[in-house]
Amino acid sequence: MESLRPSPACVVSRTNDLLAANRPGLRLFAGITDWPPERRNLTRYMFLHPMGHRLYRDWEKMAGHSAAHLRAMAGADPDMPELAQLVGELVVRSPEFARLWERYEVRVRGGGQKHFNHPEVGSMRLHYEVMAIFRTDDQGLITYQALPGTPDHDAMLLLDMADPSEAALPSQVER
Repeated sequence: MESLRPSPACVVSRTNDLLAANRPGLRLFAGITDWPPERRNLTRYMFLHPMGHRLYRDWEKMAGHSAAHLRAMAGADPDMPELAQLVGELVVRSPEFARLWERYEVRVRGGGQKHFNHPEVGSMRLHYEVMAIFRTDDQGLITYQALPGTPDHDAMLLLDMADPSEAALPSQVER
């Protein structure tokens, strides 16, 4: 993932647990390092972290996609304990998630564009792609890109210019 820098990149589980990230990938989700590694989940972050609502310019759309992705995972493996635990937590703690979960929308994650309102680098619109990691359908590599020379790319570069003592999440992809 380090070779993808300055592009943010991370590896997530089927339920969006953050398993590994390069420095800009970790910094993209402002404040996620406030939580211990075992609590770092991008869906939990979106619904429960104070920055989760503010980070995404189109939060309602992104939140709907996130809930629909979990619904797709529930359809594929309804007995997955980590999914049941995450959904249970979110239904209880987030009225927004509970409302979206009740829609029964299904969506497999793929790619597209996300518009961020990052507290440190400002507004940026990044294209993203989710790729399954070879030999497992349990994990995906998410990469974010912007065209060089654009304000979005400049903001992405700023994410990568963190204090060198601020380490990325280790590449501990095996779970």
